Amino acid sequence: MRRLLITGSNGLLGQRLVDLLSRLSNYNVLLTSRQPKSIYGEETLAYSQLDLAKRADVRRVIEEYEPDVIINAAAMTDVDKCEAERAMAWNTNVIGVENIIGAAKLIGARIIQLSTDYIFDGKSGPYHETDRPCPVNYYGRSKLAAENLLTTSGVPHMIVRTSILYGMGTEVNVNFGMWLLRNLGEEQTVRVAMDQFGNPTLADDVAYAIIRGIELNRTGTYHIAGPDLLSRYDFAIALADLFSLNRKLISPVTSAALRQAATRPLKAGFITLKADTDLGIKMSGADRGLSIFRNQVESLVDRAEDSGLL
Repeated sequence: MRRLLITGSNGLLGQRLVDLLSRLSNYNVLLTSRQPKSIYGEETLAYSQLDLAKRADVRRVIEEYEPDVIINAAAMTDVDKCEAERAMAWNTNVIGVENIIGAAKLIGARIIQLSTDYIFDGKSGPYHETDRPCPVNYYGRSKLAAENLLTTSGVPHMIVRTSILYGMGTEVNVNFGMWLLRNLGEEQTVRVAMDQFGNPTLADDVAYAIIRGIELNRTGTYHIAGPDLLSRYDFAIALADLFSLNRKLISPVTSAALRQAATRPLKAGFITLKADTDLGIKMSGADRGLSIFRNQVESLVDRAEDSGLL
C-alpha cells in the first residue's frame, strides 16, 4: 500500500485529490496544509499543520510519516499578490519546494510538483513540454525556479504544468471560475481579457492525472490541461450561458486596459499530446468541465442549506 503525503490539502486541487483517493483502497494518506485544521476533520483523515517555509517542520513531518510520494499542491497562486509580495511568494513557491526536496532525499520519496503555463512568455503558445520557459511575472519566475530545483535535485519527480485551473471546493481561494460565478450571480459587471489565451482545466481532471502518474511511476514534465484553447472572455461567456447568467454583464477588454499589477502571458496554454498518450487520460473540454463545475456548485449549495448555513 502506497503512502502519500499531500501538501495544500485544504486547497482546491488538494480537495479534489482527497475526494479521489477516498474512493481508492490502496493508499494511506497524510494531509497537510498551513491552516490549523483540516476541512475534513482529523477523525476522518490524518492531518498535520505544516508551513513549507519552515525547514525543520517539513523535515520532521516527512521523516515521521515516511511517504513514498509527496504531492506538492501548496502554492501562492495569486499572480498580482506574488508581484507585490515577492518574499512571501518565494518562501512558499521556492523555499517550500527546496525544503520538501531535502526531506524527500532522506527517505527516498518521489515528488509530484504542480506548475503553470505562466512559466512561458505567451508569445508563441500553445507550448510543448520541451519549449523554453521565459516567465514575464514573478509568479511564473518562482514556479520556474521550483521546477529547476527539482530537475537538478536527483530526486525522482513528476512536474505537472496546468492552465486556468477552476473548480469548486470548501473554503478555497477564489479561482477564475468561482470569481465569474460570484460576480455574475450578483449581477455585477465584469471586465475580462479577450487577449489572454489558455486551456481552462477542471481541477478534478488534474487530480486524476496525478494519480495516474503515480500508479504508472511516471517521471518528467507533463502538460495537463483541458483540450480547448480559449480566451478568458470566451470561457466567461461559456460559463454564463451554462449557468443561465447574463452574458451582457461580461465586458471584453484588452489586458492593457485591465492594468493588472503583474504582466500576463497572452498566448499561453499547452499542447497535451504527451500526457494524453503517456498517461492514457482524456481531459474535459470546456462544456463538460463547466457542467461538472455546475454540479459541484449545486452540491455545495445543497449541503450548506441542509446544515442551515443558507
